[in-house]
Amino acid sequence: MNPASVPSVPSIAVTGASGRLGGTTARFLADQGVPLRLLLRDATRAPDLKGTTTAEAGFGDKEAVRRALDGIDTVFMVSAAESEDRLEQHFTFIDAAVEAGVDHIVYTSFFGAAPDATFTLARDHFATEEKLRTAGPKFTLLRNNLYADILPDFADAEGVIRGPAEDGRAGFVARSDAARAAAAILQQPIPHAGFTYELTGPEALTLDEAAAILAETTGRPMSFRNETVDEAYASRAHYGAPPWQLDAWVSTYTAIARGEMDKTTNDVELLTGQAPLSLRQLFSRPLV
Repeated sequence: MNPASVPSVPSIAVTGASGRLGGTTARFLADQGVPLRLLLRDATRAPDLKGTTTAEAGFGDKEAVRRALDGIDTVFMVSAAESEDRLEQHFTFIDAAVEAGVDHIVYTSFFGAAPDATFTLARDHFATEEKLRTAGPKFTLLRNNLYADILPDFADAEGVIRGPAEDGRAGFVARSDAARAAAAILQQPIPHAGFTYELTGPEALTLDEAAAILAETTGRPMSFRNETVDEAYASRAHYGAPPWQLDAWVSTYTAIARGEMDKTTNDVELLTGQAPLSLRQLFSRPLV
């Protein structure tokens, strides 16, 4: 898009702009001169980006969301932070967007979203997708595979990634590639109305393979240890997390074991014109 042709009044809103995905997407758009309205729960955490305005609104505050989206045509709806009531928050946000007159919602769902998905939170994503299908506005669904960027965070203090993933594979995607894809859609949303994109990296890796690549590229000791499901719950019990959170953590690995993330697509390249980064490429360069 030619920056000279971009209107000065924002027609695009980005949620989660203080987070990694929303913030990176907003930065890509701002760098191209696209005016944006950034929606945040805490406006003081807004990134300093040229041509942006901010609005404070939590997903569950229907009236605040409706006011924040007034005059907005297209919304990048980054899924809310994991919580027991996240699905309720999503529904409230969508209803508020409809009341505000939003024309198009681009939603970050999850790879393999389905009512019977092994990964428990993928079921909530599917329910959100179904809400969008009947809400009224146009929609585009981005089913992102597991983010490659957070793989090191899966490891404990000794550099061991533990979980019941067995030798299952996942098409880990770089967060920057998911953000570039979202930015491309947001600038010209109409051709993508009604489409579902599966965003993955160029290869599907086992966690053992991924750990070996991370060890090589970061210089940090890294390995994978397969756990049984019972061992996985026991090894995480000390966090004191609620049952739904433990289920989510453990089912991330069992979904990999069952092959539900074992797929690669060319959707990133289709949307951005650039091949997606491999895990090795991602960690061999500064992270975005």
